[in-house]
Amino acid sequence: MSAKRLAGIVAGTVAALSLVATPAAQAQQLRDVVLIGNAQAGTVSFLDGRTFQVLGTLDAIPDLEQRLAAMNPIERIGYEIVNSIQGYKKFVDDIALSPDGTKLYVSRGNLADVVAYDVASKRQLWRTKVEGFKADHAAISPDGSKFIVSALSVEKAHVFDTATGAILTSFPTGAYPHGNDYSPDNQTLYNSSIGNVSLLKAFNGIKGKRQLTAVDPDTWTVKRTYQFEYGIRPALFMPDNKTMYAQLSYLNGLVEYDLAAGRIVRTVQLPYSTKAAAMSPDSYPQNSAHHGMAYSGDRICAAGTIDDYTVILDRPGLAAKGYVNYATDSLPYWTTTSVDGKYCLVSLSKRNAISVIDYATAKEVATVPVGNFPQRERLGKLSEAAVRSLG
Repeated sequence: MSAKRLAGIVAGTVAALSLVATPAAQAQQLRDVVLIGNAQAGTVSFLDGRTFQVLGTLDAIPDLEQRLAAMNPIERIGYEIVNSIQGYKKFVDDIALSPDGTKLYVSRGNLADVVAYDVASKRQLWRTKVEGFKADHAAISPDGSKFIVSALSVEKAHVFDTATGAILTSFPTGAYPHGNDYSPDNQTLYNSSIGNVSLLKAFNGIKGKRQLTAVDPDTWTVKRTYQFEYGIRPALFMPDNKTMYAQLSYLNGLVEYDLAAGRIVRTVQLPYSTKAAAMSPDSYPQNSAHHGMAYSGDRICAAGTIDDYTVILDRPGLAAKGYVNYATDSLPYWTTTSVDGKYCLVSLSKRNAISVIDYATAKEVATVPVGNFPQRERLGKLSEAAVRSLG
């Protein structure tokens, strides 16, 4: 065999092996991260998904002055009304990363729009207005092609094309649509509504439909609706695809809900702190006593928002494993489970920090400083190029 032919065979073999190795090599270039939406700062903090070290921050509202200047009088009035109802300006409501770890999608609450950024370059790729005056909670489809966002003031959720920002379709919801969650089998998208939170509890009957809307994520048609007396706050959908745990407006605890039967089967009342016991329900933030739930295996992590604690509950009995108590007015306001399932991450909105709780011991093991008023937390994967850009 000639040296030339041998060199050709070796080169071809190396090229073939390189092609075979490409998917694995690409997978190794993605870093597990936790996204933190800092609502009032208008920024997104990126934490390492396993050490929770802060990797960096992205400004999600570099165009704020431009957006405010471009509002017509009706839009500006809506902007101010939403600010007044909330009591603060929420510039980042929800967030998600593309599966390839390069793009960030942001539901920009009071600006009533949705934007996409290339993380590495910080370049805004597209911006699309939602109907009405507020963009709310969101979910990204399993394949990353769609971003579902609640248009809070118009009783709709929009389905965005993540490639272009176009609104592909919308589906009807209850009043003040809030959460969007895929079922564990990805066969249903659940939208939960909270009703008009600006009305006092005494007027609960006219707050509008407090509704869980089950939607087919292929056709975006409504499969079933479930009616509730009170607004549906964060909810957990269990792997059996039949059980939902939900926090409800004004409830200092949670309910267990049978999705097949369409009924609450159990209500868990959790203890009031001294501060919370003295509060009027009309002073609860956006009607929510408790706001934030996550789970890992047989344990639920629930944020006691007005009580300044987080509780770890054992399933199925829902007895308390332990409480983590915070300083008064810490405002625990969202939770998520770490990628390895070991920790519950809790947004302490008024402390500008994340509380890291060990599921096994129900003890806080760390606090991580982030931006102003952290709320939504989402898991994702970030490309190494994007990670480097944050540094």
